[in-house]
Amino acid sequence: MANEKVFTTLGASNHAKEEREKNDFYATDKKAAYLLLENEPLENIWECACGDGELAKVFDKAGVLGKASDLINRGYGEAGIDFLKYAGGWNGDIVTNPPYKHAEAFVRHAYKIIQPGRKVCMFLRLLFLESKGRQALFEECPLKTVYVSRKRIHAYKNNNRSYKSGAIAFCWFIWEKGYSGEPVIKWIN
Repeated sequence: MANEKVFTTLGASNHAKEEREKNDFYATDKKAAYLLLENEPLENIWECACGDGELAKVFDKAGVLGKASDLINRGYGEAGIDFLKYAGGWNGDIVTNPPYKHAEAFVRHAYKIIQPGRKVCMFLRLLFLESKGRQALFEECPLKTVYVSRKRIHAYKNNNRSYKSGAIAFCWFIWEKGYSGEPVIKWIN
């Protein structure tokens, strides 16, 4: 029972008391977008899992949004776009909080379709670093920077502000196509 409480607090889906949102829609607090823009130069951003536009609206206001899309129509961006099936390229940066169950696939696909020197920025749980299974990902797509927030940044189930993920540490993972070297950890906020 004690272990179940720990895993539930950490947001482990197989220990949660309630169902995860069907399409893994956990809206990111817009503070995350502001912090990313303060620390990482970006341009022509494709927010490819934009949900209801929480992050994309910040990027648009800053003049760096190129495209916003989502598989599900949540009232913002181009709906019905399955990012993982997109066959073209993207001449810009890709920034999103992907559905966590597809996070690795989003990283791999984004990295594949961007041009050298462009970036993939994913808002993920800090625990994304912990996995022997992801070793190949980090070898094939070298991680450049991890921005860890000193204060927790929330994600909201179905963008319901009464449900927030305060027990989970999220951070920005940054890949730059063509980067080689060790990743750098930086603290923000």
